[in-house]
Order: sequence, then structure tokens, then C-alpha cells
Amino acid sequence: MKLNFLSLFASLYIAASVLPNGAQALEEKGQETGFPLPRFVSLKSEKANMRVGPGLQYRIKLVYTEPGFPLEVLAEYGNWRQVRDYSADVGWMHEVLLSGKRTAVVAPWKKGYTALRERPSFDGNVRAKLESKVLVNVNSCNTAWCNVSAGDPSVEGYVNQLALWGVYPGEAIN
Repeated sequence: MKLNFLSLFASLYIAASVLPNGAQALEEKGQETGFPLPRFVSLKSEKANMRVGPGLQYRIKLVYTEPGFPLEVLAEYGNWRQVRDYSADVGWMHEVLLSGKRTAVVAPWKKGYTALRERPSFDGNVRAKLESKVLVNVNSCNTAWCNVSAGDPSVEGYVNQLALWGVYPGEAIN
């Protein structure tokens, strides 16, 4: 099959305009907040219920017990947000349970370690090895690396964006 330049450009443009979760690059806004959809948030509360629908009358699907746990907001309905976690569980949470503070989970899809580096480069010295599913605070991101902190006492360094669930590839965070 032959592709001319125009059809190749169109294919690349279409592929580049679709985000990893299937959302279009043309940013959709939430009807309640006006914030982008999808977007990442984190849990504010030490205990938070994910429900099967947007209201207290709906049954509880999951209970989260880790403040700072990252979630992706997919939709808004009144004071309720449809969210997804890194395990692809989807449900509804009340907005008061969520925070705009950015956090991430280290490579929940792989076993082993991810390097926390002294500088934003693969040849930067390794400060620590972060296990899969470790929760980190996202301090900032350029389009390839994120400055994160983890642990107690806190260790700070850089992780490649592609090794984090809680930031979009190429996303800049100040």
C-alpha cells in the first residue's frame, strides 16, 4: 500500500491528537467546574468511598484508605466526579473527597524498580530505587521528566514521566 505525504501527515496528526486514555487532544471542559476532562486529582481524605453512581443512594464499590492516592476525573455530575484508578476501576466520588494536589503511582504495570535520579536524564545518578506502585508527590514536570518526592523522610529526585500513573505523557506541571 502506498501512502502519499498528505495521507501520511493526516494519519500522524490523527494519532497525535488522541491521548493515551482515548480522550481527544481538543480539551473537553467539565460542565460543573470548567476544568479540563480528563484530569488527574488525588484523594484528600483518609477514607473515601467510590460508588457505582453519582449519589449516596448508590452502593459502595471500593473504599480507599490512602490520602494522596491519584485518580483520573472522567466526568462531572453536580457535586460528583466519575473517577478511574490505575487498576481501571471506575466509579463516582463526591468532590469534597478530592484535591487538586498532584500525586502519582510509580509504574503499577511493571514489576521491579524505577530509578529516582538526581537530574532529569537517564544518565543522572540514581538517588533511590522506587518499587512499583509507590505513591509519590509530583512537584513539577517538564514534558519528559517529573520532579517527585517520596518516603519518610522524603527523598526528592526525577522520574521519567512514562514511568508514572498520575501525569499524562508530555504534560507540563509547574
